[in-house]
Amino acid sequence: MKRLEPNLLLAITTGCALLLVVITATVYGPPASLIRNPLLAIICAGGFVLLNPVMLRIMKIAPRPPLIHPDSRSTAAWATIFPMLVIAAAAIPVFMPGPDYGLLVIIASVWFGATVESAIKASRQAG
Repeated sequence: MKRLEPNLLLAITTGCALLLVVITATVYGPPASLIRNPLLAIICAGGFVLLNPVMLRIMKIAPRPPLIHPDSRSTAAWATIFPMLVIAAAAIPVFMPGPDYGLLVIIASVWFGATVESAIKASRQAG
């Protein structure tokens, strides 16, 4: 492997941030979220990656390019917003413990799914 793919690195960092969201939402949320939050993260991220291309075809929307591509240097800077927002979302349960943060986990999972989809698109274009 000559170089690391930036879209893959973006997916990995967003995945680590999603793990942090799941952990903080589970620790600082209600006790019933112990199993539900990890399942929500897996189902929502996987569902986004699997069903988004199908929905784009059904709605006749042209497929989007990967989030980071070498033609435009500014895309890397804009793509860093994904992990930063997910990390910021992980801090919310720490400072406001108690409520159910299932929606927060779902939103972070969809953002992670978008980065995984971008990494898949980039690897298909490269190879």
